[in-house]
Amino acid sequence: MSSEQIKSKEGESIHEGDHVITKIRGGHHKGKVDKIVDTKEEANESGVKNPPKVLFRSYNATHPDGKDVAHNPGTLTKE
Repeated sequence: MSSEQIKSKEGESIHEGDHVITKIRGGHHKGKVDKIVDTKEEANESGVKNPPKVLFRSYNATHPDGKDVAHNPGTLTKE
């Protein structure tokens, strides 16, 4: 799967450097896309499962210093 096929829940292409947000348990994860993992080899190197995944650092009230997160592209909205 190429990164051109990585789409948000609205069907927009997601690329490294894009700003994305997703709702989680009464809050949200929001950040700038650091990496898009779309192969099993990249997933193993990045420590994530079941590609494709979008990796970014989320900054919010719960994690003001940031937290590395990985989400399925279809759960994200581009800002």
